[in-house]
This record gives sequence, C-alpha cells and structure tokens, in this order.
Amino acid sequence: MFDSQNTEALRRSELWSSQLKETLQDEFQATGYVDWLSEFPDGDTFTIPSIGDAEVDDYAEGESIKYRAMDTGEFQFSINKYKSSGTYIYDKSKQDGYYMDQLVAGFVPKQERAIMGAVESDILGLQSQQTSANLNVINGANHRFVGSGTNEIMDVKDFALARYALKKANVPDTNLIAIVDPSVEFAMNNITNITNMSNNAQWEGIVSDGISTGMRFMKNIYGFDVYVSNYLSDANETINGKTTEAGKANLFFSAAQDVLPFKGAWRQMPEVEFIRDGDKKRDKYNTTARYGVKLYRPENLVTVLTDTDQVS
Repeated sequence: MFDSQNTEALRRSELWSSQLKETLQDEFQATGYVDWLSEFPDGDTFTIPSIGDAEVDDYAEGESIKYRAMDTGEFQFSINKYKSSGTYIYDKSKQDGYYMDQLVAGFVPKQERAIMGAVESDILGLQSQQTSANLNVINGANHRFVGSGTNEIMDVKDFALARYALKKANVPDTNLIAIVDPSVEFAMNNITNITNMSNNAQWEGIVSDGISTGMRFMKNIYGFDVYVSNYLSDANETINGKTTEAGKANLFFSAAQDVLPFKGAWRQMPEVEFIRDGDKKRDKYNTTARYGVKLYRPENLVTVLTDTDQVS
C-alpha cells in the first residue's frame, strides 16, 4: 500500500514553470509627436533658417512708405545622443540552463526597448529647454507654471490655462494632447465635479466612469486628449511664488502634423550586433543608436508642474 510516507521520495517538493515571468511594460508614444527630419544625410548639425512676420503702418497719400527689415533667425539642431545596451552569456550557462533559449531570445527586443525608453524620456524631457523658474510668457500667456490645485496638484483650471496659452500663441486647437503623470490622473479622478456628474451637469460628456483605461483617458478635458506616462521629467522649482517638491513636468501641446512641438533625426536607428568572444567562451549582444531631439516650437508647448506626493 502506498501512502504519504513511502511516496515522499517520488514527489517533487517544488514545481517550476516552463515560462519566464516578464516585467510589465507600458507603451511608448512620444516619438509620434516629433517631426523627424528626412533631409539630414550626413554630419551632426542641421540648421533651419526662420523668418518673422511683416509689419503694417498707417499710410497717407503723398507720404513715403516705411520700409522695415523682417526679423530672421535660425534653428540649429544636432545629433547629440549616442545610446547602447549590451549583455552577454557564457557557453556553460547556455549548456546548463533550462530557460536559456527563452532568455537569449529576449536579449535583442529588451535592448531595443531600453533604448526606446531613453528616447521617450529625452523627448518628454525637452520641456527643460524652456527657461526654468520662469513663466515663459508668449503673447501675454504663461507657458510654464505650477499647478493651481491645493498643494500644487493639477486642477481642471490648468487645462483651461494651457488651452488659453496655446490659443494666444496661434497654435491650432486640433489634436490637442496632454501627457500627465499618474498622480495627475489620480487628482482628476478625485475631483467631485468631474467624477460625480449628477451633481454638476457642466461635466456631462467630458468624463464618465472614472477617467482612464490603459494609456488614454476615456474622454478629453477642455479639448485635450489626456495620456498618462511614467517617463515625464522630475521638476522641482519655484515659479511665481509657487514651489513644486517631488514634482513632475506635465506637457500640453497640439499634435497637428504641421506644428509638432519637437524636431528629431535618426543618424542610426537601433542596430543589433552579435559578437562571439571565443577567448572567454561567451556570446555578446549589443544594440546601439544615434539620434537627436530638440524643442522646435516653444509656442506649442505648455508645461504644468505638479507635486506627486499628494497621493494617499
């Protein structure tokens, strides 16, 4: 008769899955808001000349017309980012490891994702090319300010202020995008006038059933389609007497194709290389990329700094 005592040696005390657990990954989106150059075949610096608007004067018959020079300038752009991601595996590990095929198959996609994560952060970090600790006023409207909510969190008023700033800068009110930190989503979800529409009909049609599913808000706020990102820059500064601590820089802009706020160029898209290191009996894999990104249209970028330590 077999019982639990005499079958102990036949039982496995621990079972191992045939699958490897992968880390949860969010979506990248910032590359879609960059005007990527295609006419940049060589070199590492590209210059785009710019020209201002003409002026108008009152005129009376017989007077001499006033001739004024038009403002000119230039936008200079450089390939200044060189990224790499590499790893290796020894022959002995490949021979002895049960999960080696799965592990090795993941090297290249994980390296490419790591580099694209750096690209995402670099693009969303271009708000740093605004003047820090400054309202960055354009046409009388602020393009950088601290959230107007209690304890420097985001409030719906900030969406209205961002839209106003873009309007004053002649930015088209099409494809309006807001990229915000998860703490901002939390703040928006807890504003009674938004989440409880029965108490305030003003928000009917703007938000329903909370705010987000996945990457995108279910509705927009004051015309902005709102996305959540974990790749926004830290921002700890004082503007107009208000200070953010443990802050994030949330971005507002129009993603209309002809006015995209960022300019970018690839000198080398992520490129994979395999190297056999016979001396050390190991395989090496690396992925490298070269690119550059820069704020191209400061008038089409509003940055709202908010604290993140109010989530509780």
